[in-house]
Amino acid sequence: MYYRQLGNIPHKRHTMFKKDDGTLYREQVMGTKGFSGTQSILYHHHLPTAVAKTEYLGSYMPEFEEEGALRHRHFFTDRVEKKGCALKSREYLLGNSDLLIGTAYVTEEMTSFYRNGDGDEMLYIHFGKGKVETMFGTITYGKGDYVVIPIGTIYRVVPEEETKMLIVESFSQITTPRRYRNEYGQLLEHSPFCERDIRGPETLATMDEEGEFEVITKSRGALHSHVLDHHPLDVVGWDGYLYPWVFNIEDFEPITGRVHQPPPVHQTFEGHNFVVCSFVPRLYDYHPESIPAPYNHSNVNSDELLYYVEGNFMSRKGIKEGSITLHPSGIPHGPHPGTTEASIGKKETLELAVMIDTFKPLKIVKKAKDVEDPNYMFTWV
Repeated sequence: MYYRQLGNIPHKRHTMFKKDDGTLYREQVMGTKGFSGTQSILYHHHLPTAVAKTEYLGSYMPEFEEEGALRHRHFFTDRVEKKGCALKSREYLLGNSDLLIGTAYVTEEMTSFYRNGDGDEMLYIHFGKGKVETMFGTITYGKGDYVVIPIGTIYRVVPEEETKMLIVESFSQITTPRRYRNEYGQLLEHSPFCERDIRGPETLATMDEEGEFEVITKSRGALHSHVLDHHPLDVVGWDGYLYPWVFNIEDFEPITGRVHQPPPVHQTFEGHNFVVCSFVPRLYDYHPESIPAPYNHSNVNSDELLYYVEGNFMSRKGIKEGSITLHPSGIPHGPHPGTTEASIGKKETLELAVMIDTFKPLKIVKKAKDVEDPNYMFTWV
């Protein structure tokens, strides 16, 4: 990401920064990869280390199903019944050692604060609006936003409307694709989006309050309760390259061609051993004999997951908004019978979908069976 500053900071880092009463603000360096990755420096009213109580809450890792016959899978996430705050309503559906994928139907604000100490999070907003209050400031969110929250960020989600999210919990940093950045980190001209499309925290609300405030922390595969003796959003200013940010899927400019373009042209983000792609409304291929529908293909080295947001999913039958399909490596997949012929002559698509390709096999959470279409594997017959 690029450099950003919000609030008040001293002229020089690691120097005295005093309040009006002569006491010091408390400096916190927050960085990745052992001081060699992206980092920011935050200035607090209180010591960020001041914890009054701790409690182990137990594992958050889901239970995966036993290995069975290799097959394509289809899940209806609109049938997930769990609701609540942005933490308690999370329902994991798939995952591996690199990431966890699930949904959340957010109907109430979080009463505690929360931080993921195991990795970055990406919240894709299917519908709804609200705000994310973070130690770096407040971000408003709406339909189509990708909200990327870096590891260790204290935050809480406050919905203004009922909100459905696709959630990716990554055990690595989520960034823009390397091939779209130059040696200085700037997005290049052929990138399907640029820094102008990215929003950081909009306002910094500093809460100088004492009392008991709970922060639920994810770390080492478990949940932990840390009760601070002060409000966790007590930052008066910060600067650096590490902070939560937002990119809206409608700002993704699709790359098109005379013949069908491969999925990497839709890539939007990357993490360790996975990529995230955005399928947006776009013109179809314009070769006079082109076939707009995707060709049959084998994901030899990756699993392909698609989350269907809205529109007409040209190559699929039986798919609904909120469906998740998984096409695993090892066997080919492609358009359903009849959809290839039906696509010929079409000029554009209005579909909207999020794709996640993983380079390690995805495992299925046992609970996902409750919302699965068991006949999906045989819908090509």
